[in-house]
Amino acid sequence: MRVIPGAVLGWDMGAALALARALGIDALVAAELLPEIEAVMVRKLNEQMEGGRDG
Repeated sequence: MRVIPGAVLGWDMGAALALARALGIDALVAAELLPEIEAVMVRKLNEQMEGGRDG
């Protein structure tokens, strides 16, 4: 993951694509789907981190 203090920015896409390739997932499919999945993950993790600061 790419992070800065207090926030998650995203994934290391090179590593994510290498993992997909190692798992036998078509690179074009992975390249199409990973950015969408990454965006949801980043949003949710950052929401959780913000909530943790309040309580």
